[in-house]
Amino acid sequence: MSASAFQPVAECGETSQPQAQPYQKRWLVANDAGTWLDRDLCPRLAEIAIELRLGYLVMKAPGMLRMDIPLDVIEDDDSVRYQIRIGDQTVDVVDEGDLAAAWVSNFLQIPCRLLKVHPDMAAVQWPA
Repeated sequence: MSASAFQPVAECGETSQPQAQPYQKRWLVANDAGTWLDRDLCPRLAEIAIELRLGYLVMKAPGMLRMDIPLDVIEDDDSVRYQIRIGDQTVDVVDEGDLAAAWVSNFLQIPCRLLKVHPDMAAVQWPA
């Protein structure tokens, strides 16, 4: 990843949009066992194109309609809040819902969820 490229969804496509910087690795994809998926486990993640448009995270992939996820939502529903492991760290995440899960599951061909790092979470130490 270059210095001017950002990855709002960890391991997915990059964007050079400067407004993406505050959203660097804010989202991630995990399988139904709660394991964070990287490109080693799921190479197709790299085919998901990401951009920010009009307050939305826009995800596009070959053969799929685009998926729009609101960028800034007040996270006040604890029923969709979980913890997962990323490297050696336990991370608080928020599930983006069944529609987003269906979208990533259809494209990746495995059951998985789109998760957002909870805004109250300290900086995530992503594995290199």
